[in-house]
Amino acid sequence: MCDTFVAMPSITHDGSIIFGKNSDREPNEAQVLEYHPTAEYTGKKTLKCTYLDIPQVAKTNAVLISRPFWMWGAEIGANDKGVVIGNEAVFSKMPTEKEGRLTGMDLLRLALERADTSQIALEIIIELLAEFRQGGPCGFEDKKLTYHNSFIIADSSVAWVLETSGYLWVAKKVQDYYAISNGLTIGEEYDLSHPDLINYAEKKRWLKKGQTFNFMECYSDWFYTTFSRCNARRQSSLGQLSHNNKMNVTDAFSILRNHGSSDYSPDNHFLMNHVCAHSANKIARNASQSTASMVASLKKDECIYWATGTSAPCTSVFKPIRFINDVLPDLGPNPTGKYSPNSLWWEHEKLHRTILLDFQKRYQLFNDRRNKLETELYKKSLYTVSDDFFNLTKTAFKKSKHLEYTALNEIIDMPVEKKPKNIYKRYWKAQNRKAEILLHV
Repeated sequence: MCDTFVAMPSITHDGSIIFGKNSDREPNEAQVLEYHPTAEYTGKKTLKCTYLDIPQVAKTNAVLISRPFWMWGAEIGANDKGVVIGNEAVFSKMPTEKEGRLTGMDLLRLALERADTSQIALEIIIELLAEFRQGGPCGFEDKKLTYHNSFIIADSSVAWVLETSGYLWVAKKVQDYYAISNGLTIGEEYDLSHPDLINYAEKKRWLKKGQTFNFMECYSDWFYTTFSRCNARRQSSLGQLSHNNKMNVTDAFSILRNHGSSDYSPDNHFLMNHVCAHSANKIARNASQSTASMVASLKKDECIYWATGTSAPCTSVFKPIRFINDVLPDLGPNPTGKYSPNSLWWEHEKLHRTILLDFQKRYQLFNDRRNKLETELYKKSLYTVSDDFFNLTKTAFKKSKHLEYTALNEIIDMPVEKKPKNIYKRYWKAQNRKAEILLHV
């Protein structure tokens, strides 16, 4: 499950478009933050996506993506043309396809690799959906998990919301701000749609004679949409966006870190009702760990991307990145579903999972120091010239690693004041055992 939002120039402090996403997946489903340079292909080449092979195009854009380690597609990403995309699992009345098709993550990455604008990215996803359809298992351990997808697609000028139900789709241009979660959101007002969208709803009797067509009401699945608590999370994001007419990227970080209250504890609720998501049980909060996060500030002459490369934005640092010559420093070996030393994602898990054992006290220690570092990085990003930006990126990753290391060593020595509930502790012990990660507690 995930949460994605976009803020248009009318509510940002500098006239940029600001985008943000938390990618929520299974707790041991490590993500890879990686850069792929532009590439050219001659002749008829085939591209192997997660489940499906499709024809490759002659040239692909450079992309910065965060993807679950086991799949080709990406959960969040941007390209060197200034296009950024985040997708969401959505649940509709249309049946999902169990066999290998293009996943929503494949569609996202393909659009980034092939599109120069958000409009073209929208068109590419629609074309791929028509030709290859969407489907296939989308879970890491849970191979029964299949779903349809929605997207926020933005560049420095325009942002689109694209929502799908099987091969059908509807799209809306964003005004001021928008947020999506794990449910359909587009109602009676939209800008583009599949030509069969209304006819299909009428044939299925989801749209009664004389009623005004409402995409969300006609096509939404009730059960998963309700129990994913997507509306609560979406309203949280919309509420923060609606009260901010001078938004900057640090405000975007705050939206993605929202727990709902200052006394939040991740062992204290059953459903997935917070934007900063923490796994807690196998029934309702298993595929609900925020495993990677990204924020983008999009201007015509400058786009800056802020990525964690690690899980739980509340225990992570957003690092600034630009598409200028070198893009990412060496982040260590790509992770798998098991703990591996020197992996950026897994090394951070030691801190994240140790904080969970006495969340309020331990989180506060890290929170104050992280905010100080991010404020420093944000201020430097405003005046760092292009040629020096990679040095800022390297510094950000280096300082973040040092902060996490020192905080972890202090936290280990802190006595536990409030132990989490036993069910929660057992859940995380099982996850740690599967991942073969040892916590010094």
